[in-house]
Amino acid sequence: MTMPMSWDDWAAQDAVSLADLIRKGDVTASEIGQQMAAAVELVDPSISAVVELFSDAIDDPASNRTNMDGPFAGVPFLMKDLGPTVKGRLQEMGSLFMQGNRPQVDAYLTGRVRGAGLNIVGRTTTPEFGVCSSAENPAVYVTRNPWDTDFTTCGSSAGTAASIAAGVLPLSHGTDGGGSIRIPAGLNGLIGLKASRGVFSIAPGLSDLTGLVSTQGCLSRTVRDTAAFVDACRGGAPGEFMPYWKADRTYVDRIRSDPPRLRIALSHEWGDYSAPPHFISELERAGRFLEALGHVVEWTLPPIDFRSAFAAQTMCYISNFAQVIQGYLEARSLSHPPADLIEPINIRIWEAGRDMSYHDRYKMQAVFNSVARAFGAFFEDWDIILTPVVARPTPKIGTTEYLTISDNSSVHDWFANLWQFFAYTPLSNLAGIPGISLPMAKQENGLPLGIHAQAGQARDGLLLQLAAQIERALDGKWHSDRTPAVHVTGGSR
Repeated sequence: MTMPMSWDDWAAQDAVSLADLIRKGDVTASEIGQQMAAAVELVDPSISAVVELFSDAIDDPASNRTNMDGPFAGVPFLMKDLGPTVKGRLQEMGSLFMQGNRPQVDAYLTGRVRGAGLNIVGRTTTPEFGVCSSAENPAVYVTRNPWDTDFTTCGSSAGTAASIAAGVLPLSHGTDGGGSIRIPAGLNGLIGLKASRGVFSIAPGLSDLTGLVSTQGCLSRTVRDTAAFVDACRGGAPGEFMPYWKADRTYVDRIRSDPPRLRIALSHEWGDYSAPPHFISELERAGRFLEALGHVVEWTLPPIDFRSAFAAQTMCYISNFAQVIQGYLEARSLSHPPADLIEPINIRIWEAGRDMSYHDRYKMQAVFNSVARAFGAFFEDWDIILTPVVARPTPKIGTTEYLTISDNSSVHDWFANLWQFFAYTPLSNLAGIPGISLPMAKQENGLPLGIHAQAGQARDGLLLQLAAQIERALDGKWHSDRTPAVHVTGGSR
């Protein structure tokens, strides 16, 4: 078929500009969907990021219950194969055990996405149940980093990150329970916002009270796409346990102006965890860049008991994922996870967490409270804190120590090893504060490295406002015109 635009023009569009083209009648939503599908055909054999495309939704966005009058006007959108369900569509969660799972109800956020005018046209890869660092199990799929396919994307929003980085589309869905939006965004050269608690609903299956650390969101290439997504898709479903707050003005409006002079803290020492020298120098460079924009930048750290915080985070993951797995087993009248269908670390998580006591959870929640209060006090004096998005370089494909196919016999040791890598992102989930990864840095081998900014509860708009100021200062060129090796335009280094 004839594409409505060249690949260079396609890669230059964000979702907001594609929606403008549709509204002006220059292209139709179906034509945009067809070009997106052609992009998948072009690059996905190299990166394995898309599980499935919905041809009916591509051909006729309006028939897919997409609100064509919404702000995104029918722009195609991929859902991570985890989290919000889409009625009648498969959701297999990166797991052999869940193959053929076809939910019969839309999640609340699914309706918000459709109402925003985003056309849900397929699903992207994720590790089993979203637990580990990469969508990398050869029995299911192996998702590769478009910048260099010898390396992982990290995760758990793996396929979404790879698809956007490779130019398939500009904006798509992710979930974040400890960095699963921000880490793949940071290691694939994208923008990834984890919103505050009380922004995106996880109804009907969970609430912010029961889910506790996980939230929804998107990955994108431009700040305005992320701002527009939050504006259009935020809000609580009827019956939420926790209050859902509203911004005093839209983020799309707010990001048009620079933030006031900010007090910005820098840190690479996060309890027992620290970044390598090159990451520290990149963080310092980002700090100097922000000073040149007029902000005050100093090295300092929140007064947090990091060891207790990471121990509580580990307990939360073990108990939460164990109960998720237990629910899937009970639905099939099984008493034990089948070893040929569920990955080894997830079985050990189930074994360690299925009978966790309320007393243990109570102690965990007490730590959550103290950490949240400490962050709150810190952000009375500081507007933002910057760290690298991770504390270790991107692993090569086949580095199993971070994967749930690992043969590590101790689930606690496995998590402790994971924190050495993913040190900087999980505690914002614990405390319910916002964090964003911005593509401001590079690793020594040239792969992207995100700079991670966190702010106080409900200050998501401030993070986006700062991100937009940085984007303007860079003239929108986060990567100085570099594109990944696997890219719809042919790629360049």
